[in-house]
Amino acid sequence: MSRIGKKPVEFAADIKVSSNGDILTFAKGKNSVDLDTKGNVDFAIDGNILTFSAKSEEKAHRAFWGTYRSLSQNIVVGLTTGYTKQLEINGVGYRAAVKGRVLNLQLGHSHDINYDLPDSIEASVEKNVITFKSYDKQKLGQVAAEVRSFRPPEPYKGKGVKYMEEHIVRKAGKTAKK
Repeated sequence: MSRIGKKPVEFAADIKVSSNGDILTFAKGKNSVDLDTKGNVDFAIDGNILTFSAKSEEKAHRAFWGTYRSLSQNIVVGLTTGYTKQLEINGVGYRAAVKGRVLNLQLGHSHDINYDLPDSIEASVEKNVITFKSYDKQKLGQVAAEVRSFRPPEPYKGKGVKYMEEHIVRKAGKTAKK
């Protein structure tokens, strides 16, 4: 039995939840997010409460029950408060700047990296910290991971792009013989 799947998803009155077959649509203002359940779970919308139930007692359907409940909860939280991720740039000459919908990165390569931001992502740069904001948790995590992959932190000096809360385990490096 799914303990997470049993909990109902409560949403504010300003969020509109509708269903079209197996697709749930969450909308608030101009932002809209679709969640395709692919027929793996049953759901019911009752006022401002969304409940999920397993389609059958198959192992796969029981697994999807909690998954889709968590995904819908993430969408509701994203539409009400939003999500943020911060990346820190460490290294001499490493810089970032936002120009319109493009994130310009100078990370020690022979060329600048111009990363086009998706529509749902907002970025800002302050000193050596890039802050991404979005209502879509999945897209936000993907964008942060892609930007980090351009220059992941190295273990000797810690140069590169890392998450703010990430801790880099340092290596000692070479020692000279006496």
